[in-house]
Amino acid sequence: MAGFDFSTIPPDAVEERHLSGTGPGGQNVNKVATAVQMRINVFALGLAPSIYRRLRELAGNRMTAEGVLVVTARNHRSQEANRREAIARITALLEKAHHRPARRIKTKPSRAAKARRVDSKKVRGQIKQARGKPQID
Repeated sequence: MAGFDFSTIPPDAVEERHLSGTGPGGQNVNKVATAVQMRINVFALGLAPSIYRRLRELAGNRMTAEGVLVVTARNHRSQEANRREAIARITALLEKAHHRPARRIKTKPSRAAKARRVDSKKVRGQIKQARGKPQID
């Protein structure tokens, strides 16, 4: 699924909180709640089990046991910029969860490759054997 759109998430599944931010902003940071915390109920999205599993793995400790994805953005000085960043992070996470990884195809080494490997092991063994103590006759 390419180009996941945040607007497809049902509004009742999203909860937005505004927190007092940290970092740059001077006195403004103490007065204005610029940080944005978005909480999304993942079960309300109706994801397929495989997508939900990948999202849970990708989210790590950002997802609660109740299936709520929590993303906090506080890098910017304005509330709107932090809100855009939170939405971008959620969108990227959901896009990545929708992407199915390519299955690994098992391959066998060729007979010639096996022979080369055995030959190199024999050569290496001879080199190591030649390192032993010299025999006194």
